[in-house]
Amino acid sequence: MEFFDDPFLTATIYQLMDIPEQETEKTHNPQTRAYVRDRKAMAATPADVKDLPGAYVFVIDMPGIKNGDIKVQVEEGNLLVVSGERKRGEEKEGKYLRIERRMGKFMRKFPLPENANLDAISAVCQDGVLTVTVEKTPPPEPKKPKTIEVKVA
Repeated sequence: MEFFDDPFLTATIYQLMDIPEQETEKTHNPQTRAYVRDRKAMAATPADVKDLPGAYVFVIDMPGIKNGDIKVQVEEGNLLVVSGERKRGEEKEGKYLRIERRMGKFMRKFPLPENANLDAISAVCQDGVLTVTVEKTPPPEPKKPKTIEVKVA
């Protein structure tokens, strides 16, 4: 049985068993590690998606992340990708007793519908909340019947 050939399933099992990530990296090839890392980053970045009459709005919490550390892109196939990295500040004094806030890379991918206007996308980050607005293209106007003049022969 090829049960452990699925990298996502294997990573989930390791996570449930609470095995440190350093140990799981020894058992996976580089492509699998990248896949697992991307899946973790996507799962840890919550987002709300609104369908408004004229636009799609994506609202993503990003507390403590600088605007320069956030990247918003549209990839091939109408795929909106929001990514970046949350970095830990350099502390000169003291030591951490507990670290619970997630640091490192984050990413979310959203497939955009056909009526998304890829030329009208805006992103604003305010008070730790990123809002990406993708305007909708107006629906095509229904074709009016063409009247043809009948001439006398």
